[in-house]
Amino acid sequence: MFCSKCGSTHIIKNGSIHNKKQKYQCNTCRRQFVEHPENKIIDEKTKELINKLLLERIPLAGIVRATGVSDTWLQAFVNSKFKAVPRQIKVTIKAKGRLTIECDEECSYVGNKGYKVWIWLAIDKETRECVGCFIGDRSRSSAQGLWASLPSVYRQCAVAYTDFWEAYNSVFPQNRHRAVAKKTGLTNHIERLNNTFRQRISRLVRKTLSFSKKLENHIGAIWYFIHDYNNVITAPLNS
Repeated sequence: MFCSKCGSTHIIKNGSIHNKKQKYQCNTCRRQFVEHPENKIIDEKTKELINKLLLERIPLAGIVRATGVSDTWLQAFVNSKFKAVPRQIKVTIKAKGRLTIECDEECSYVGNKGYKVWIWLAIDKETRECVGCFIGDRSRSSAQGLWASLPSVYRQCAVAYTDFWEAYNSVFPQNRHRAVAKKTGLTNHIERLNNTFRQRISRLVRKTLSFSKKLENHIGAIWYFIHDYNNVITAPLNS
């Protein structure tokens, strides 16, 4: 046996791949490989299943076990999918008038609990659609990012209910901003949405081993869920 990259015969065994097939490593160039590799074609049915599983609280390792794909293939598939997810809200058409939104921010982590990433969300009180999202820190600039993510009709007409976090006061129009306590019940819907996110996205569970390792994938996973959530919420309205 020799290395196809450098031609060296200094080959050693180096564990096995997901299907228990022997893996080797070249001691000269450090290339890892298997003998007589078989390229497995992932069919569309399996890809559709993976697309659905990515919307549930299942780690990537669990998807590998459930579908039989390799962890390397799945990671590349996820990287590509999350990179292509639009970072812009799509909502049903609203007429100008009295609109009401609820806004809140929730904490998540990337890599470990030393790296906090805040998810700023806005929800339409009537339709329950997620109408705004920004992912960043907990500063005024992130509050500005949430405001900018809202469709123009909400920026022009909506009354916004938030908690007392000071960043909202400096960004949202004072005549349409209402800072309220949780006990008033006026932010119940956005609080429930936060809970839905934590129940459905394993990356957001507080005590988990599924923290995102890459910020880009963390953001992509959240946007991927938001688009599916809005599609489900608005399905009765569009039928």
